[in-house]
Amino acid sequence: MRKKFTYCLLLALSAVTIVPAQQRNDTSKGKQLDILAAKRYNFQKLDSTTFVSLAEGVVVRQERTLFYADSAVLDQKLNTLEAFGHVHINDADSVHTYADYLKYYGKEKKAYLNKNVKLTDGKGTLTTNELEYDVNTKIGTYTKGGKVVNGKTVLTSKEGYYYGETRDIFFKQHVVLKDPGFDITTDTLQYNTYLDKATFIAQTKILTSGRKIKTRDGWYDLKNKKAYFGSNSEIEDSSGTIKSETMVFDDSTGRAEFRKNVVYKGKDTANGYDLIANHLETDNKKGSFRATENPLLLIKQNKDSIFVRADTLYSARLSDLLKERKVPSIRDSVNGKMVEADVKDSASNKFFEAYSHVRIYSDSSQAIGDSVFYSPRDSAFRLFKNPVVWGQENQLTGDTIYLYLQNNKPQKARVFENAMAISHAGLDYYNQVAGKTMNAFFVDGKMNFMRTKGSPAESIYYGQDDRGKFVGVNKSSSDVIDTYFVDGAVHKIVFRNKLEGTSFPMGQVDHKEIRLRGFKWLDDKRPKSKFELLSE
Repeated sequence: MRKKFTYCLLLALSAVTIVPAQQRNDTSKGKQLDILAAKRYNFQKLDSTTFVSLAEGVVVRQERTLFYADSAVLDQKLNTLEAFGHVHINDADSVHTYADYLKYYGKEKKAYLNKNVKLTDGKGTLTTNELEYDVNTKIGTYTKGGKVVNGKTVLTSKEGYYYGETRDIFFKQHVVLKDPGFDITTDTLQYNTYLDKATFIAQTKILTSGRKIKTRDGWYDLKNKKAYFGSNSEIEDSSGTIKSETMVFDDSTGRAEFRKNVVYKGKDTANGYDLIANHLETDNKKGSFRATENPLLLIKQNKDSIFVRADTLYSARLSDLLKERKVPSIRDSVNGKMVEADVKDSASNKFFEAYSHVRIYSDSSQAIGDSVFYSPRDSAFRLFKNPVVWGQENQLTGDTIYLYLQNNKPQKARVFENAMAISHAGLDYYNQVAGKTMNAFFVDGKMNFMRTKGSPAESIYYGQDDRGKFVGVNKSSSDVIDTYFVDGAVHKIVFRNKLEGTSFPMGQVDHKEIRLRGFKWLDDKRPKSKFELLSE
C-alpha cells in the first residue's frame, strides 16, 4: 500500500513539472513558474490547460522571484498564479510584498495584490488595500489610497507609484507627509525611502516649528535636515514673510541662504523692518542676517519708513553684541534715567550695520556715509567716515555724526570733529557754520536750533531785509555760535564769547572765495527720493 502511495505521488509531481512543448511556446514571453514546495498537491487537466492546486507552505519561483502563500492555483498554460493567505513576494531580496490575495501573470511579470497589502524595501513600508506590482520594472502602483512609513515619517495619498530600482515613490492626490518636525501637504510629491528625501513638483505647503513654507519646486532632506526651494517660494513665521527665487536651508545649523529678488516683509508695522536684496544669508540661532547685492532696508515706525541702501547690510541681536564689545548708550538722560528701549524687548533687541556707500532717505532727512550703526534701543544712527546729513535746506558734515530719531523724524544731530553746517541762501550764496563739535535740534522734523563749539567756531552769514533782499555778508568767529531757524531756514545767529567779525557789502565779495575751510556743497550726492534708492 505504501509503495502504491509513493508511486502515485511521484506521478503527480511528474504531471506538475512536465509541460508539453506547445505549452512552453505559450509562455515564451515570460519564464515558467516552478513549484518548489507544498505539502499538498492537486492537479486537474481541463481541455489543454493543466491547473495545479497547492496548499500549506506553498513556494513558487520565477527566475529570482519567490512566491509564498498558504494556498495557490497554478495555470501552467497561461503561466499564471493565484495565491491566498499570507502571500509574500520576495523580489530578488530587494523588495518584499505581502497581501492576503495575489493574482500573478507570469508572461507579463505583473502581480495584482488585494487586502492588507504591504510592500517594503528595507527602509520604507507601503500599506494599501490594492496594489499592482511589476516584477520586470519593480514598479508598484496603488490608486485607492495608501500609506508609507519610513522611520518616524508617514506619507499618505490617494495614488502612489513605487520604483524599486531607485526607491522613489511618487504620491498623487491629497498627499500628506507627517514628521515629528513638520507637516507637508501637496497634490504631487516624490519621496525616496533610501535617502529619506522629499522632492516637490507641485504647489506645496510645509508647516514646521512655527514656520509656514509655500513652494512648487525643491526638495527636503529629512535625514540631514537640509532643503532647497525654487520658483519664488515663500516663508512665513511670527516675525514676517520672505520670498525669493531660490532658498537653501540647513535646519541642523539654523542657517539659510536666499538668492535673487529676495523680499522680506516684517509683520510689525510700528517698529519692524522690511528688506529687499539679491542675496541674503540668515542664522536663526544667532538671530542674524547679512544682505548683499543691492540690499535695501526699510526701518518702520508707525506709518513712515526710513530707507537704507548700502553694499552690505547686517543685523543681529544687540544682547549678543554687548557680550562681545561695549556699545555705549548715546541717549541724553532725563531725570537721571536713560531714555532708551529695553534691550530685553525682542523688537528692540537688535542692531543694524551698513557698510560702504551707505545712503539713507526719509521724508524729513537724508544721509550718506561709509558705514552706519543703528539700534531701536536708542533710535539713533551712528554715521562714520565722511558722513553727511541733510534736513530741508541744511547740510551737516563731520568726521562722525549721530542722528537721533523720534517717531521716525530727526530729533537731534551730534557732529564730532570738523563739524560744518551749510544751507543754500540763494544763487551762489551759502550760510556756513564750522567748528569742532556741533549739536543740532529738530522740532517736527525741522531744524530748530544749533550750537557750534570750536577754537574758535566760524560762520559766514548772508543778511536779508524784510523783503528777502540780500544786504551783506558777515564773516565772524566765536567760542560758541548759536543758530536759530524758522521753518528749517536760518533766522538768527548769536555769537557767545570772544566775538570777532567783519561785514561786507554784497558787491565787494567774491562769493566763491568767501567760504570756510572744508566747504563742500554735496547736494548732488543727496538721496532725492525713496524711489531713487529703490531703483538703484
